[in-house]
Amino acid sequence: MRSGAIVLFAIVCVLFWAISTRALPAPRIHPLPALLAQWNHSSGDYFDQVRKTEPEYLIWSRFPVKVYVQPTDLRSQTWVNLMTQAVNEWKAYFPLELVDRRDSADIFIDRASIPIRFPPTERVRFADTRFELYQQESVLRHLVTIRIQPNRPDLSLLAAARHELGHALGIWGHSPLETDVMYFSQVRTPPPISARDVNTLKRVYEQPTRLGW
Repeated sequence: MRSGAIVLFAIVCVLFWAISTRALPAPRIHPLPALLAQWNHSSGDYFDQVRKTEPEYLIWSRFPVKVYVQPTDLRSQTWVNLMTQAVNEWKAYFPLELVDRRDSADIFIDRASIPIRFPPTERVRFADTRFELYQQESVLRHLVTIRIQPNRPDLSLLAAARHELGHALGIWGHSPLETDVMYFSQVRTPPPISARDVNTLKRVYEQPTRLGW
């Protein structure tokens, strides 16, 4: 049972937190998941664009990470299929598992309306990612919620799901290159997950974190 929620973070490229690091465990490094440990590519990365949060880097340490996609009626099955496709694309590089119960998931993909602008001075968005910290048997853990508006073209929905899953897996920042999934804005022809995206994710998982300890 999950208990002891500490704080909820809203991610729309601006992070807010209010807990003291004195309440958190010291940061330590976890072993790499097998898929990332085996990955080796010299195309570079954008790790310098990844930001720390209060628990340092957002790193999962129990695998596979479980993902729940909100079910819909038959008229909206395309949305579920696109979300599932994005999960399976990341699964080629990171251990993920689709589950059929929300209460057993680490990542929840929600088919929901979100603010058009957040805050009002920012650019229009139709997807966001946020995380919640909680303690389980004195171990600090996190849950992630991805919200994606459904009424978008298929390519746009798939691109958004790829991008937000990148945040959910730990890339808490954006690439400056539009050939990467984690580019800060959608492009006319959305790219697949790039070697630079995976390189950046691997570098994140080589860092210390307070999560999982």
